[in-house]
Amino acid sequence: MIFQQVIALFFAMFILAIVPGPAVFAMVSRSLLNGFSHGAAITFGVLLGDFLYILLALFGLSTIANAISPAFELIKYASALYLCWLGFNMLRATAKGAKLTTALRVSQFKNILTGSFIALSNPKALIFYVSFFPAFVPMNHVSFTDVILILTIATCAFGSVNLAYAYLASGAKRLFISPNFTTIMNRIAGSIMLLSGILVAITI
Repeated sequence: MIFQQVIALFFAMFILAIVPGPAVFAMVSRSLLNGFSHGAAITFGVLLGDFLYILLALFGLSTIANAISPAFELIKYASALYLCWLGFNMLRATAKGAKLTTALRVSQFKNILTGSFIALSNPKALIFYVSFFPAFVPMNHVSFTDVILILTIATCAFGSVNLAYAYLASGAKRLFISPNFTTIMNRIAGSIMLLSGILVAITI
């Protein structure tokens, strides 16, 4: 890849990352409720899922992916149900007021798993990459260096935007520390998580 292709690919991915989707909604919800590190963990999980699809696209494995599309459908709906369950728990727990933030904390491993589920529930991302990369990447001779470079570009583009969303959401959390505002934040976070689950189910 030449320098112009690297720059063009980065800005294309960066612009795509700015548009909010289910992953952003879930990450913002978790950051709003539990802080920046939890949103960052979901971002890391999403990147792992994206890396898998990028590698499949670069090495021409889309045919294999299409052959196992029923498995993708199961992952999609399992992810949607999981996100809705998280959102429902947040909404149901709002009556506990200021104790919510502690009660609803989850492990970073579960956050990474959530992010990966969201990314892998979108098999259309693979088709997107297959059609997207030829405009920027010499697909007929992709070198190991090109693969590392593309993964780095994806990390910088998608990671920077998602981490910025997580930081802003966690900053909003720090502004409000009273029990009433804690309840409001949990309601907002739960609603966002429910919305992300619904979006996974109906739009992907």
